[in-house]
Amino acid sequence: MSSSQQLTNKELIELARSASDKTYSPYSHFPVGSAVLTVEGRVFTGCNIENASYGGTICAERTAFVKAVSEGYRKFQTVAVVAAKAYECWPCGLCRQFMSEFGVELDVVVEQSGGSLQSMKLKELLPCRFGPDHLAK
Repeated sequence: MSSSQQLTNKELIELARSASDKTYSPYSHFPVGSAVLTVEGRVFTGCNIENASYGGTICAERTAFVKAVSEGYRKFQTVAVVAAKAYECWPCGLCRQFMSEFGVELDVVVEQSGGSLQSMKLKELLPCRFGPDHLAK
């Protein structure tokens, strides 16, 4: 997709929903999908991938971000999150902290019951984040 074509939040939600079909969640049985839009207009999707050693589990949002960052992208515009079994599935605290590394102006979009969408800035979801500015130089 070229940067001149801008995806709507609804289209990002649909991409996240498709990603949730690929989930590996044999323990929680809680499939989650995510789609992250870079400022350049590229989209990367991710799903949650669980592990019997629960600490090895990775959320859908982090999967999408890791894919994007590993391809050289560092600036993001929007992330959509969908859970197959729940509405308004906001990113967990760990994902919020992880995403904040790349900026707090990120729009986070989730689906509400009835299909309407809700969007918040990451800085609203994580107002007191720990960031690079906190590290001693």
